[in-house]
Amino acid sequence: MKRAALYLRVSTIDQTTANQERELREIADRMGCEIVRVYKDHGISGAKGRDKRPGFNALCRDATKRQFDVIMAWSVDRLGRSLQDLVGFLSELHALNVDLYLHQQGLDTRTPAGKAMFQLMGVFAEFERAIIQERVRAGLARAKSEGKRLGRPRIAPDLEERIRKALSIPGRPGVRKIAEQFGVDPGTVQRISRPIGTCEIVA
Repeated sequence: MKRAALYLRVSTIDQTTANQERELREIADRMGCEIVRVYKDHGISGAKGRDKRPGFNALCRDATKRQFDVIMAWSVDRLGRSLQDLVGFLSELHALNVDLYLHQQGLDTRTPAGKAMFQLMGVFAEFERAIIQERVRAGLARAKSEGKRLGRPRIAPDLEERIRKALSIPGRPGVRKIAEQFGVDPGTVQRISRPIGTCEIVA
């Protein structure tokens, strides 16, 4: 008999995971799976990372210990909102030889069709990354064509001159100390140091 873990999540505190759990328990029984543990995140958005979802984090840790053979969830959006995160999660499960069952999508990686769907999702994740990168490039090009300055805003000229003078003093402190002295980012001090030949690596 396969050992199953249920993962249940609702986004708001006024919702309940009871319906998800009841339905998944019935499905597990029909599949001949024994439910060994139930993981819950209550009132937590799927957009939050693993470290902000204690139930999901515990699920991932126990998966690495092979405490179950299949993870069952109501829907793909219970696991997360990002396709890339989901594919990464599926890849981890695949490496651990742990299967995944998603009720709403009819995804069951124990079957040939489920495995094919998993591979297809990887293709979509790659497509999503390409789309995001293209949007970022287009946005930067548009901003540049409109004359907008990209990157960190420039500091006031008089402050920049004071930093330059501090950099030119023999035996001066390091970039980070000077940045703290003037209340600016170390990268700003490093940028100012380049024209006078004192570029440093900021640890």
